Amino acid sequence: ALKEHPAETRVIIPHYAMSGGTLIALAADKIIMDKNAVLGPVDPQLGQYPAVSILEAYCMKGEKLNDETLILVDIARKAIKQMEEFVYNLLKDKYGEEKAKKIAKILSNGKWTHDYPLTVQKLKEIGIEVDTNVPKKVYELLDLYPQPRGAKPSVYYIPIPYKKEGNNEKD
Repeated sequence: ALKEHPAETRVIIPHYAMSGGTLIALAADKIIMDKNAVLGPVDPQLGQYPAVSILEAYCMKGEKLNDETLILVDIARKAIKQMEEFVYNLLKDKYGEEKAKKIAKILSNGKWTHDYPLTVQKLKEIGIEVDTNVPKKVYELLDLYPQPRGAKPSVYYIPIPYKKEGNNEKD
């Protein structure tokens, strides 16, 4: 819907927009970010595992994996291809086919962990156009909604997934 909107669309990111937030930003005509704000990779995640890591396990162990993992390998391949195609379709009109393909591959291929912060500088290196002139009124609006201090965060990032209880399989 955002990409098809007839008027110019702008996304303003004062702090961060990871994963799905990055997809929303890519769909806009213009990305405006605070100089310290970040986007994130859009590499597919299958439950608790990055799709690219499932493919890596397959490359290392091949057919020795159990049936459930082999099914995940198939889904992982499809998910990576689908995400790359989705990002390409968001970008091709704005950047042209070659550049859109390059950017889509970089953002969706698992080069970085899913929580890796893509800074304004890194986005520009990738080829994504970013404006850092966030209107002053945006900050004034954010000041009306102060964040609680000292509270527990609503999201915890854990780099390694928990093991399932009772699962003694090696893969």
